[in-house]
Amino acid sequence: MAAEVVMPKLGMAMKEGTVSTWNKKVGDSVSKGDMIASINSEKIEMEIEAPQDGVILDILVQEDVGVPPGTIICYVGKPNEQLTEQNSSANELQAPKNEVAATISLEEPPANAASSKKSKETVLISPIARKIAESENLNVETIKGTGPKGRITKADVEKVLAERASEASRPPAEIDKAIKKETLPVAGMRKVIASRMHNSLLNSAQLTINMKADVTDLLSLQREIKDLIQQRHKVKISLTDFIARAVVLSLQEHKQMNSAYIDNEIHLYNHVHLGMAVALENGLVVPVVQHAEKMSLVELAAEIKTRAADARQGQLSTDRMQGSTFTITNLGAYGVEYFTPVLNPPETGILGVGATEDVPMYKGDNLQRRNVLPLSLTFDHRVLDGAPAANFLGTIKRYLEQPILLLL
Repeated sequence: MAAEVVMPKLGMAMKEGTVSTWNKKVGDSVSKGDMIASINSEKIEMEIEAPQDGVILDILVQEDVGVPPGTIICYVGKPNEQLTEQNSSANELQAPKNEVAATISLEEPPANAASSKKSKETVLISPIARKIAESENLNVETIKGTGPKGRITKADVEKVLAERASEASRPPAEIDKAIKKETLPVAGMRKVIASRMHNSLLNSAQLTINMKADVTDLLSLQREIKDLIQQRHKVKISLTDFIARAVVLSLQEHKQMNSAYIDNEIHLYNHVHLGMAVALENGLVVPVVQHAEKMSLVELAAEIKTRAADARQGQLSTDRMQGSTFTITNLGAYGVEYFTPVLNPPETGILGVGATEDVPMYKGDNLQRRNVLPLSLTFDHRVLDGAPAANFLGTIKRYLEQPILLLL
């Protein structure tokens, strides 16, 4: 009997999953456990395995199409096995109201009102897409659907409208010279990031301040202890780990920065759930190290590396990406110095770390070569003002410039 492969539910908050890549096509043979597709949902990406030996009988959800969890995306069965009517209609029964396939009747205008005959054709189109098409006088027969089985979606209609508006706004000579461009859908992880970052800027009063820390002694300490720590604990200590430790200690001294603005109330936290932004090929995720205040430098470094590895391999569970009270994002590897990180709501602060730079600096009367680390702190001005935010950033600077304190 044909086996249904469904869009998995990756956490309680998941509302939609997207097939990013099909590794198999209809008719291909598969063995149980074969990776047949890659899917992503919000900030998680994972592989889908074949549930049994057989062939791909049908693919119901095309690439870059979002569907709710539980939706059947394909069938795996025996060669030449026929799908039953119940199988083929399963997704129509499960689809949400705004994505249910609808048939509409298209009447050709009669040449003669008395004698003309009405001809009807059925088109697979979602209700919202149909409503928009009708209001804009679009002929849905000319729209190419990208949904399951060629269904026309809201995005398909909006794309046609955008192209029509673009053509209308340009003079004919410019249209003739137009260069073809590629249009990328905003879906899955990119869609969630876009929404969250836009809402973050709309719903908070963000301000960024900058400071630089002399990390010459810190880098020297790192070189001295890295081999010993790696031998004893199997952990490679990086500059990021020292920065994370400095942030955790500073948050315990500045409680107002370790907080969230929720429903016109400031929630102060005694625990530190530290978010560490990790760049992926298709976006970024923020793994969370819970109760970082209870960890030593070595323990914190080990947790950060484990979370980052899980994120890059698509194995990070949703509970490991929730509940952060403060976030660190590091662009130093890309040569960036100062930048303006965007808050991860509802947090009060996020620290941006830039690239370390060798600079000449006076230490007393002596001109020395020193290593300077750029730090950028974005904070919510609704929760605290510039002076306490500067004091917090100054405390991080103090820990980084007196690195022995990070080992205590």
